[in-house]
Amino acid sequence: MNKQWHNYFIYLLAFTSGFSIMGIELLGGRILAPYFGSSVHVWGSIITVFMLALSLGYLFGGRLSLHNPSLKRYGTIFIFAGLCLLPLAYFSTPILELVFDNIEDSRYGSLLASMGLFFIPSIILGMISPYSVRLLVTNEAESGKVAGALYFISTLGSALGTLATSFYFVLWFNVDTIILSYCFVLMILGVCAVLVNKMEASYVAQPQA
Repeated sequence: MNKQWHNYFIYLLAFTSGFSIMGIELLGGRILAPYFGSSVHVWGSIITVFMLALSLGYLFGGRLSLHNPSLKRYGTIFIFAGLCLLPLAYFSTPILELVFDNIEDSRYGSLLASMGLFFIPSIILGMISPYSVRLLVTNEAESGKVAGALYFISTLGSALGTLATSFYFVLWFNVDTIILSYCFVLMILGVCAVLVNKMEASYVAQPQA
């Protein structure tokens, strides 16, 4: 894979991560609504948890990118993100019931439930953007341009993920199906990144004529 297609591939993965983050955040309201309603403080809890988790993800992703960055590690982040989203489809009900039965105030109940369901997956998803920048930047002079393009692509993905999830997906599929779809897409892209890394390493290792 030449450098141009290598970069396009990373942009595609960054776009998908932005799409997934906002899709999951929107579904968070649907998941919590049967137990805590859909009032402004419930949405405030969801947004707070996502913003806090993403900020930590940006920090951890930036630090991780300093140590031998590669598509293999990049793909592993996607795989872990997909795996960490799986409990939303299979274990959200018992977690929500436990919180609902023990915390009367819906404000703190929704906040704790949001932490339990979304905090870890959002941290891992947040690691993708800074790691993407590190993989794309080849020299200091282009770092600002590359970061701007990357965040444009990622934010565009977030916008389209918001529209697609709220306008179409929730009408066509149930919440668990949408979540599982996000999980599998993230994991498949992660595996693709690992395989591309392996192909590139094999190409570099081949003796040049």
